[in-house]
Amino acid sequence: MMRFRPMSGRLVDEETAFSELARVCSALRATTKRLEKREIISTFLKRLRTDEVSGAVLLIIGRIFPESEGRALNVGWATLKKVLEGGRQATLIESPLTILEVQRGLSEVAAASGPESVKSKRRLLEALLGRASKEEKEVILQNIFGEMRHGVNEGVMLEALADASGSDMDTARLANMLSGDLGLVATTAMSGGSGALQSLGLKLFTPIKPMLAMDGGNASEALAVHGGRTAVEFKFDGARIQIHKRGGEVRIFSRRLTDVTDSVPEIVSLARTFGGESMLVEGEVVAVDQGGKPLPFQDLMRRFRRVHDIDTAMKEIPLQLHLFDILYLDGRLLIGEEYEVRRARLASVVPESLIAKRIIASTVEEAESFLHEALDLGHEGLMAKRLDSKYVPGKRGKLWLKIKPADTLDLVILAAEWGSGRRQGWLSNYHLAVRAEEGFAMIGKTFKGLTDEEFKWITNRLQELRVSEERWGVRVKPELVVEVDYNEIQKSPHYESGYALRFARIKRIREDKGPADADTYERLEQLYEKQFERKGRIAEP
Repeated sequence: MMRFRPMSGRLVDEETAFSELARVCSALRATTKRLEKREIISTFLKRLRTDEVSGAVLLIIGRIFPESEGRALNVGWATLKKVLEGGRQATLIESPLTILEVQRGLSEVAAASGPESVKSKRRLLEALLGRASKEEKEVILQNIFGEMRHGVNEGVMLEALADASGSDMDTARLANMLSGDLGLVATTAMSGGSGALQSLGLKLFTPIKPMLAMDGGNASEALAVHGGRTAVEFKFDGARIQIHKRGGEVRIFSRRLTDVTDSVPEIVSLARTFGGESMLVEGEVVAVDQGGKPLPFQDLMRRFRRVHDIDTAMKEIPLQLHLFDILYLDGRLLIGEEYEVRRARLASVVPESLIAKRIIASTVEEAESFLHEALDLGHEGLMAKRLDSKYVPGKRGKLWLKIKPADTLDLVILAAEWGSGRRQGWLSNYHLAVRAEEGFAMIGKTFKGLTDEEFKWITNRLQELRVSEERWGVRVKPELVVEVDYNEIQKSPHYESGYALRFARIKRIREDKGPADADTYERLEQLYEKQFERKGRIAEP
């Protein structure tokens, strides 16, 4: 097995040089073996000072800041390009960068605001990168671009952390799910192991990662997976939210753990009427027209982007709330309770009219009839939930299954080409990719499905995310997710994934999702194989 021993000769009380973290990242890129990656990270973590652990863990996985904080560098490509073109080289006279200095430097960049913020951010980045060696600069830029490309995700990091601290893996995973702060989990584990991690329970007004569903295909498959009987709820074409309430104080967070309280004052007012002193409930908000009929998802996103003149937005795009789960009530954590128990608890504190409509189905006919009812009302489909399912934050599994008329893929945009003709001046022909073990794997391009307004919006957004300019267009940070319809998945040698989408068309822009929510290469393969359930196939060469 590969051995990696960083920081030889370092005094215990000295700050750790950032070059040591850069060496770790290089070693991680040099192996594809999960166990070796765990050992490399575990060895490194054991040698760090306690105050260095949080920053090091986040920088290794390319996150910079905890998800629950919602902080971002907010550095555009134009600023970064000037930094790279005009940056000075590190000299031998300057002291080496340390992990803490890099963390503080990036925090200062994120905090820069006001009329001179662009100049401030540029100056701070020039100072930071100017002291970095080539290898160190590469790691810092990979963090800024969100592309570490060494195969270490949150799961691998948690395993390495458990190894290094002697903590129980399940305890570490639950602490991370509930706190939403991997850096805090790492520091706590390295300081006190499993016992200390148990203190990191759910805290109101700190968002937690939502439980996720897998695509279940159809009602027959869902019933089979759930043992012949399942709860089916309306699946709404809206934005998932979690509502935190203590007395009259209410905060609302999006699926991506962003605070959206100020955008939805009517939901805040509604939440204040709920029974119970303190609670955390989950649901979806749906934009509706004056007759109460659901509006397209993009209209809802227009509402979520509004930060001014909210009163007018409330009249133009009213919202409906549909609740479906409760995770905490008056001092009691409910995620370990079964679905049916949580549903009853929810019904005890909120009006029945606000709870997602559902039935308990034991036949395909019952489920399909309910699906048609949901579709006729303008909703997206159904959610099938196993009756005894516990709530597992941040995990995608078969306890919850999505039932929709057709499969779609949530894909990340890696690049975009400048359009021609009617699309002149807009970025289009988007390069689409699934999540793979080492970053993202491209599966095709499309410019179809967007309105002119959406073309303009996505062009501006991709310009903000660009990491390089090419003659044909831009390469971008893998951040923006789009939901894509397609006619067929085909084998293809033209893309690194080995697959291509036939007649790909963007169904909607998923601003509520991040790159970690994009579909995986494994799901792509599953959908490819699923096509042959009703089709013949010839032997592949």
